[in-house]
Amino acid sequence: MSEAAYTVTGMTCGHCADSVTEEITAIAGVQKVDVDVDSGRVTVFSDSPLEIADVRSAVTEAGYELVGA
Repeated sequence: MSEAAYTVTGMTCGHCADSVTEEITAIAGVQKVDVDVDSGRVTVFSDSPLEIADVRSAVTEAGYELVGA
């Protein structure tokens, strides 16, 4: 299993975390997503390493911005 951490800006509440989780979980191979709204840290557990473009697209679709990647 692969684990990767990302920073997402703009999240302020549980609904934000749910939106990001839903979009990232839709990426093929994603097993689990942990979101810490306060820090903006999103940890993704997947079958294999994910393409950063796929993660960025999912975060954008949720209405937020992936930074530092």
